Amino acid sequence: MALVKSTRIESIDLLRGIVMVLMALDHVRDYFHYDASLHDPTDLETTTPILFFTRFITHYCAPVFVFLAGTSAFLYGSNKTKTILFRFLFTRGLWLILLEIGVNSLNWTFDLSYSFVVLQVIWAIGVSMLCLSFLVFLPRKLIAVIGIVLVVGHNALDPITMQGNAIESVIWYMLHQANGIPLGDATFVYFAYPVIPWIGLIALGYCLGSLYTRGYDRSLRKKWLLGLGFGSIILFFILRGINVYGDLVPWSEQDTLSKTILSFFKVTKYPPSWAYLLITMGPALVLLHYLEYVKNYIGDIILVFGRVPLFYYFLHVFVIHVGAILGVILFNENGMALVSSISGNPIAGLAAHGYSLFMTYVIWIVIVTLLYFPCRKYMIYKINNKHKWWLSYL
Repeated sequence: MALVKSTRIESIDLLRGIVMVLMALDHVRDYFHYDASLHDPTDLETTTPILFFTRFITHYCAPVFVFLAGTSAFLYGSNKTKTILFRFLFTRGLWLILLEIGVNSLNWTFDLSYSFVVLQVIWAIGVSMLCLSFLVFLPRKLIAVIGIVLVVGHNALDPITMQGNAIESVIWYMLHQANGIPLGDATFVYFAYPVIPWIGLIALGYCLGSLYTRGYDRSLRKKWLLGLGFGSIILFFILRGINVYGDLVPWSEQDTLSKTILSFFKVTKYPPSWAYLLITMGPALVLLHYLEYVKNYIGDIILVFGRVPLFYYFLHVFVIHVGAILGVILFNENGMALVSSISGNPIAGLAAHGYSLFMTYVIWIVIVTLLYFPCRKYMIYKINNKHKWWLSYL
C-alpha cells in the first residue's frame, strides 16, 4: 500500500500512531472488561500480571502525546515568526480546552446535562499549549531548564494537599492535586490531569524539536535520542531503587516476587511523577530512534493514526462507547432495559456487563481496524487541503 505523500516527519507520526493505537486498548478495557467496574487494574491485591501490563503499556500514551505536541509546535514554528507561533499555540490551546469541556466529556458519558465533566489529556495539552505560547519567546536553553525543573521538581510539592472548593484549592487541583469540585447543583468537575508536569513535558518536547530541523545531522540526532532514552531508563531504576523521591507512592516488598515487581513499576500518573515520565519517555525516545528505519506495510497503517491524532481521539472514544452499548443490548436479555437502568458512572455500568480480558483484546483489534478507514480518508483530505487554515486545529 503506497502512503499518500506528506512532508511530515514519519518517525514522529509513527510513534504518535503507536501510542494512539495503545490508547484505544486502555479505553476498550474501561468499557468492555468486566473487571473494570470492580477493581483498579494496578491494585496489587486484585490484579494479575497480564492485567497490570495491559494498563501499564498504555501509560506511554499521554506523555508521548503531550511531548510530541511540543515537538510538533517547534516544527510548525521553525519557519515562522515567534508572534505567529504564539498566536497559533494560544488559540489552539484555548480550542482544545473548549473541546475537552464541550465534546470530550459528552463523548465519554453521553450525558447531555453535563453532570460529570472530567478534564483529561486534551485539557492538559490545551493548558500546556497556552503556557508554551509564552515560553517560545525565551531562549531554547532556558525553556529546557524550565521543563526539567517542572518535571523533576514537582514531586517536592506532593505533601501539599488541599480540600474544599475555595479558589486556592481549585487552582491547586488544576496545578498539582487531582480532585474535583461541584459546579452549581447539577455539575461536578474533576481535574484528572493536574498540569504542572505536563507543562514541563511539552516544553521539553518543544526543545527536542531542534533535532529535526532541516540540515541537522541524522546520526547525531540518533545519538541524542538513544542517549536521552537509555539515560532516562537507567535513571528510573536508580530513582526507584533509592525509593526516596520521584513518586507519590514508594514501592514496597510484597508477599510474592511478582507482586514486588509490580509494586516497583506501579508509578503515579495523576499527576505524572518523575519516575512515571522517566519509564515512559525513556523507551519512547529509544523507539523514536529506531522508527527512522521503519518502512513497511504495518508502518504505513500506523502512520495514518499518527497523522490525524485529534480526529482519531474523539472518534475512537465515540466508537468504543457506542460499541459497549450495542454489546449490552445485543448480548444480554432485556439489554435495552439494562442500558437504560445504568446510572452514576456509565463507563463502569457498561463494563459490568462486559467480557474477559482476552475478548477485550479482540474487541480492541476490531475497533482499531474499523477506525483505520475513516482516519485514512480524513488524512488524505488534510493532505490535499493544506491551504485550509482551520484544518491545523483539527
